Amino acid sequence: MPESMIQLPERPPLLIVVSGPSGVGKDAALKQMREKGYPFHFLVTNTTRPKRENEIDAVDYHFITPEKFAAMKAHGDFLESASVYGYDYGNSRREVHDGLARGVDVIMRIDVQGAATVKRVAPDAVFIFLMPPSMAVLEKRLRGRRVEPEDYLRLRLHTALLEMNEFEKFDYVVVNEDEQLDETAESIYSIIQAEKCRTKPRRVSL
Repeated sequence: MPESMIQLPERPPLLIVVSGPSGVGKDAALKQMREKGYPFHFLVTNTTRPKRENEIDAVDYHFITPEKFAAMKAHGDFLESASVYGYDYGNSRREVHDGLARGVDVIMRIDVQGAATVKRVAPDAVFIFLMPPSMAVLEKRLRGRRVEPEDYLRLRLHTALLEMNEFEKFDYVVVNEDEQLDETAESIYSIIQAEKCRTKPRRVSL
């Protein structure tokens, strides 16, 4: 066949959802990917949760008031939203749409509940479940934050155990080992690159 007749499949932009239990390292993994310069649009989640000492507004999260969150939700601004441990979280539908429209892969990190919502809205997204090496390691990470009372921590651990059973609903599983964020970031990037080689590309429509 002449070279001029070879037609490779299109490579439409992807929506990548990175999820997993609280404390597994979703924020840290995506921060590592940003620092390594991966060419994605990293979606910034809106939340009513108070800003932690080491966090930066509009970089780690958009920290907004409950009133503003409620107004955005009523206006239909969120692709998905959820209440998690007493605080609200939501991801902008328009920001996802605009990123994809520019031909840029959009990557977002959300809890397991939010990932289920996105799967109903955008089933052709790529769903990656981030898992800790063990529950003992996850507990150590959560305790290392030292920002929550014991009963709150116990609730998080119980919820995490239930969420771990949801991994089979995802396309991929990546174990986030201690002190190996580079490896975790590389694994996520490799999954995305493999998706780009599909003979039948995913096509995300919102």
